[in-house]
Amino acid sequence: MQWKGRRESSNVEDRRGMGGKTLIGGGIGGIVIFLLVTLLGGNPGDILNNMTNDTGSNTNAPYEETAKEKELSQFVSVVLADTEDVWTEVFKEKGLVYEKPTLVLYKDSVQSACGTAGAAVGPFYCPGDHKLYIDLSFYDELQQKFHAPGDFAMAYVIAHEVGHHVQTLLHTGDKATAAQRHSNEYSVRFELQADYLAGVWAKHAQGKGYLEKGDLEEALNAANAVGDDNIQKKAQGYVVPESFTHGTSEQRKRWFNKGFENGTIEGGDTFKAANL
Repeated sequence: MQWKGRRESSNVEDRRGMGGKTLIGGGIGGIVIFLLVTLLGGNPGDILNNMTNDTGSNTNAPYEETAKEKELSQFVSVVLADTEDVWTEVFKEKGLVYEKPTLVLYKDSVQSACGTAGAAVGPFYCPGDHKLYIDLSFYDELQQKFHAPGDFAMAYVIAHEVGHHVQTLLHTGDKATAAQRHSNEYSVRFELQADYLAGVWAKHAQGKGYLEKGDLEEALNAANAVGDDNIQKKAQGYVVPESFTHGTSEQRKRWFNKGFENGTIEGGDTFKAANL
């Protein structure tokens, strides 16, 4: 992805170096949270508050980032700026105003309107404060643990979270009952729509000349890597379809690609789709 030297978003909040609560549960516990709460989006607020350990330390210290972290923070800021430009245009065409979200950089743990989260939860969006939360160490995890390397793989992650913000602004799923919103099927449809919206963004980014050869493949590889079936098979050796919350690898790739092909919000209503 051609990103160096381009506009960075001013809507980035750096909380690295800020102490606070930590999330209980590494290892298997972290994997359970990883699977059931969120990997690339969703609303973690329902259970995060019940899974925190208040260490009582809220010390702040200047954070000294490495050269690699500095470059990555610049990268995510550029991608966020790209999403701002694209969604501002798309909303304007529909007579709407796009409210830009804030991206929060944190290290190890962070407090949001949805509760306290640890890095094991992965990047997430909180509709309660309209902010995206990312621990940049996830970039290494995406490459090493999920075998999804490439800058556009990380761009897909950010675009997916922004997709959740778009859903919030458009009030996606508001008509669903409380019971439906807490069902796995609702969660899967919600996440696949965010993948579709990430694809819409990618289409516009291509139109602006930002994509390079292989970028689309990187995004599709990332979508494949974070499918529920793929994660469960690696974590426990078998798959439990009824516990899926984000969709299978095939579904995530297909809906992202569908958004990329369409390039519009229309066509991405997963809640009306008979077959996912």
